[in-house]
Amino acid sequence: MENKMFCYQCQETAGCTGCTQMGVCGKKPDIAGMQDLLIYVTKGLSAVTTALRAQGGEVSSTINHLITLNLFITITNANFDKEAITARIRGTLDAKRELLAQVRNRETLPEASHWYGDASTFEAKAAKVGVLSTENEDIRSLRELITYGLKGLSAYSKHANVLLQEDGEVDAFLQRALSATLDDNLSADDLVALTLETGKYGVFGMALLDKANTQAYGNPEITKVSIGVGSRPGILVSGHDLRDLEMLLKQTQETGVDVYTHSEMLPAHYYPAFKKYSNFVGNYGNAWWKQKEEFETFNGPILMTTNCIVPPKDSYKDRLYTTGAAGFLGCKHISGAIGEEKDFSEIIEHAKHCVAPTEIETGEIIGGFAHNQVLALADQVVAAVKSGAIKKFVVMAGCDGRAKSRNYYTDFAQALPKDAVILTAGCAKYKYNKLELGDIGGIPRVLDAGQCNDSYSLAVIALKLKEVFGLEDINDLPIVYNIAWYEQKAVIVLLALLYLGVKNIHLGPTLPAFLSQNVAKVLVENFGIAGIGNVEDDIKLFFDEDTTNDFVTGDMIMSDILRKYPETAPALMECGMHCLGCPSSQMETLADACMVHGLNVNDVLKAVNSKVNG
Repeated sequence: MENKMFCYQCQETAGCTGCTQMGVCGKKPDIAGMQDLLIYVTKGLSAVTTALRAQGGEVSSTINHLITLNLFITITNANFDKEAITARIRGTLDAKRELLAQVRNRETLPEASHWYGDASTFEAKAAKVGVLSTENEDIRSLRELITYGLKGLSAYSKHANVLLQEDGEVDAFLQRALSATLDDNLSADDLVALTLETGKYGVFGMALLDKANTQAYGNPEITKVSIGVGSRPGILVSGHDLRDLEMLLKQTQETGVDVYTHSEMLPAHYYPAFKKYSNFVGNYGNAWWKQKEEFETFNGPILMTTNCIVPPKDSYKDRLYTTGAAGFLGCKHISGAIGEEKDFSEIIEHAKHCVAPTEIETGEIIGGFAHNQVLALADQVVAAVKSGAIKKFVVMAGCDGRAKSRNYYTDFAQALPKDAVILTAGCAKYKYNKLELGDIGGIPRVLDAGQCNDSYSLAVIALKLKEVFGLEDINDLPIVYNIAWYEQKAVIVLLALLYLGVKNIHLGPTLPAFLSQNVAKVLVENFGIAGIGNVEDDIKLFFDEDTTNDFVTGDMIMSDILRKYPETAPALMECGMHCLGCPSSQMETLADACMVHGLNVNDVLKAVNSKVNG
């Protein structure tokens, strides 16, 4: 783990040696080493399961869940408990031994599938299987890019699994791709193709989680969330897991204990199913990196359900509980397997003896703009775009962080033209979701789709707008992407967007440090990936007036189309609309004209918009 070109845990501190930057992610070298080894043995097990499937065998959901949880545990700021990680390594080796015996052609499997050891050998082995175990910089970079993407995919799968949703195809791909990162016969071109395939399955994983959440809790709806406090003791829930929150809310009924969300749990308030709990009172605080101050002032116990733990201060460490993939040595861990009801009685009893939270802010914030809600407003949105009230949407999803360079996103949001609307998901929103940015015709200028886990909504919204405007290319939409980059779930979101064909995505504050020069060049040249500059220059870059994002819509009057876009006349005639100069064109919409001529309006829209944006 020494002398890495980047910190693979926090992905932000270039040149750190063995994750000793306690102010960044808090991982010490021995814990990071055990995570390296856990990933290694999980890849070895995945090669075994992939071989079993190839020979017609079946892999149980128990093994699928084991692999998924192993990856999730290694996501940034999820688990700092060396003993728990070591136990996962032992369990994975046991599972591998049993399954390996069923493989007919074992000699073709990689070394990781055959390696066994006990706790006395773990540290020595961990030192040999880390990031730098592959000498070729480009191969190493692509393997890490794929692995990080698969970690993000594991998060989506894990959250869906706890809601009893499975996708065997996603599980099989995740394991096949993990196995492929051990294959020295794969070229850089092979790994680039696998990287894009990871994005494809990222979309599938996002869709699975979206289905799981909405079936369990309803479609998110526009909601105002209190950021003040009540007078009763409280439990603060952070992380991402909605099922943990549901179980806690049920168990706190009639106990005199209130429940608050923190950071990425804020969007839980948008789901109808949670609104029936009268003690679910609001959101406390901001993004994950402010938790040392905010957990201290909360006064009551905190439940960390997933990643985003910052090593706790002694002043509240005894109030920090973990569950699921989360863990921190010295903090109480609440166990519970998929399908089991967790027992939160200890944390509830703890809360009863604490004073109410200290108020740190007042007011409300609004959210709940996931794809179902935004599509319900589609007519209003389209009308605003057509009238020019909304000129562009800016996707500012991603992750927040403590680095001062991330203040760029606050300044950028404030500098946006008043006719721009922000689409967001993830904790990056805390850089601007409490600013007074106003609305456009009743549409808030910050549309929060939810957690980083809900980034699928942003893709669905973009694809629906593409359809509504009759466009061939998603990149012809009036949408720019200025995403705050951080940990592994951001990787799978990026790869999913690339798979969907989105180009010219800007990442900041810096491009991912684990990308080699050649791999970065591929992303820049093929997909237009770029970094950020200063706010003034980027505003000019994104908002210089042009006509590349103008659209013809079906409800526009024919004469208005021809006057504003004379270049569309040949396309209209080629489609079979030859009476462009007749009096009816002064009052007939394009949709009406298509109906009269027996034409498909979507086909005509595609033809004319290819001229407008060509």
